[in-house]
Amino acid sequence: MVSDELFLAKKDLTQKGFLDIDLDPTLDLFQEIERLKKEKNAVVLAHYYQEPDIQDVADYIGDSLGLAQQAEKTTADMIVFAGVHFMAETAKILNPSKKVVIPDLKAGCSLSDSCPPPLFKKFKEQHPDHVVVSYINCSAGIKALSDVIVTSSNAKIIVESFPKEQPIIFAPDKNLGAYINKVTGRNMLLWNGACMVHEIFSLEKITKLKIRHPNAKLIAHPECEDPILRIADFIGSTTGLLKYSQTDSSSEYIVATETGILHQMMKANPYKTFIPAPPNNSCACNDCPHMKRNTLEKIYLCMEYELPDIIMDEELRVAAKKPIDRMLDISKKAGL
Repeated sequence: MVSDELFLAKKDLTQKGFLDIDLDPTLDLFQEIERLKKEKNAVVLAHYYQEPDIQDVADYIGDSLGLAQQAEKTTADMIVFAGVHFMAETAKILNPSKKVVIPDLKAGCSLSDSCPPPLFKKFKEQHPDHVVVSYINCSAGIKALSDVIVTSSNAKIIVESFPKEQPIIFAPDKNLGAYINKVTGRNMLLWNGACMVHEIFSLEKITKLKIRHPNAKLIAHPECEDPILRIADFIGSTTGLLKYSQTDSSSEYIVATETGILHQMMKANPYKTFIPAPPNNSCACNDCPHMKRNTLEKIYLCMEYELPDIIMDEELRVAAKKPIDRMLDISKKAGL
């Protein structure tokens, strides 16, 4: 176990996201996390892009919409969010009285970072007749500037809830926005942001992979670039891709999204084959480096010491909550 003295000495570093405390290597982290859940009335929420061990210890695994819905209705006193920073922020926005901890504060998001609130505020002011529809993969500051939040699961339904003549700004993901424009026939004004993982897939390599696996279906997340989506057999949210792999009759899939989802796909479909779509270089760039900052050790430490926790200005929280509530209400009415 870690001494209180060592913890206090490293508290400042911990708050900055450096959970580098040495642990007893014989510690059963699965058992300890289960103990802490009971002792602290804590719930572990994990995104599909987390490592398999974290998914296996989580109380709920899901995509952004599912995680937001779980965060809204949880009765836990402490929410442990195994994801990236904007996801933990969303949980805090919905649960101001609960403690929300994240294993590593440095688990950010390239898409969220591509849309700084001060710049977006000026952009919004240049288009005063537009409503702002923002993808949930954004900071609390962007949410506070938005009229409604969407996820890849509900973006089409929410955009279509506005009259066709209503001008819309869509932020921050230009690829998801372009896809929604295509399937709805809208002409939303798109902020020029993108996810580093979903932009890295190689059309050439995927095409060659399809030749080697002629029976494999390409399934892709709508954050991918248009050339990838054009050749996809199915396009859907992370949950949508998982459900499709369970209900579709094919036995082989090339998966164009972050590789963490393959763990759930293989668990649900042990006799099917799942091939991660290759990036356009030799690195493992279809793994999100921010998601993968979280580890089982960091889960244990943030639960044990309840750090780092998400602290938010109340005025910002209230402003950011309104478009999230609107999203959750529309999703509920739509049966999502």
